[in-house]
Amino acid sequence: MVDAARARKLASRIQEIVAETLRLQVKDPRLGMATITDTRITPDLRDATVYYTVLGEPEEVKATARALESAKGVLRSAIGKGTGVRFTPTLTFKLDTVPEQAASMEELLERARLADEEVLKRSTGASYAGDADPYRD
Repeated sequence: MVDAARARKLASRIQEIVAETLRLQVKDPRLGMATITDTRITPDLRDATVYYTVLGEPEEVKATARALESAKGVLRSAIGKGTGVRFTPTLTFKLDTVPEQAASMEELLERARLADEEVLKRSTGASYAGDADPYRD
């Protein structure tokens, strides 16, 4: 096993190399407005998962996924040259769903805020349904 600091550094370096290689070397027209958001690597440094987001329609997201799969060889070669590790990790690309989840959370929080405002509006000027202290004789 490798220490966690080395794995984090390698993951960060892989993210930089993948982003730079996609920007400069990969000329696939299917590659949309992709952003590499994160990279995770297994403790044995054999497998790397690269997370990405795509700005655009669902068709563009699918086309970008196909373009990334076809560019794996070029990207892995660039990672091997750029990192100098003995074994270049295999790459897996996953669509990062964090932005969609964040938007969903923001929507839920806004609905909760509106519901709280409605409750506050209804409770203003309201009185209790019985005596002020029903337990007092």
